[in-house]
Amino acid sequence: MRRRRSLSKVTDEAPTHDELVELVSAAGRVADHKELKPWRLIELRGDDRAVLGRAISKAQREKGVSGKPLRAPLLIAVVASIRSSKAPAWEQEATAAGVAHALSLLLDEAGWGVIWRTGDYTRAKAVAKAHGLRKGELLLGWLYVGGKPPRSRTLREKTIDGEHHLSRMPSKKR
Repeated sequence: MRRRRSLSKVTDEAPTHDELVELVSAAGRVADHKELKPWRLIELRGDDRAVLGRAISKAQREKGVSGKPLRAPLLIAVVASIRSSKAPAWEQEATAAGVAHALSLLLDEAGWGVIWRTGDYTRAKAVAKAHGLRKGELLLGWLYVGGKPPRSRTLREKTIDGEHHLSRMPSKKR
């Protein structure tokens, strides 16, 4: 995790469907209140990306096909599938986001370049329709996946100041 970086530029290589299935199985082990599995992933390759490009253009009231989905050979749409339950919707959405993050870490560890992309159009009707979303489903964005360019392997590690982000519960007695 210390070396993980979002890569906005990737090569045309991508994991196979079978490789992806194995990683998704591992990513699905995230914390999941009531074990609802309130998520699903949609694999977009080849012409699927042009379908998404048309939906993005439509959502942005533009003509043609947006080139955004063509930035990587594989896109993985992350969908929160909210279920009726005692588990609140926000927890279910957090579980779906957890799966996406875990999958991005697993893909990175397996040697793939990954970036999680969103946009104003993520929740647009045209984009939801293109993905075949059902009632109660929310698109959280896409993992763009491809090969790591040689230059990306030499990027410096970014450090996070843990002390800055960690605090204690406020107390009048401390």
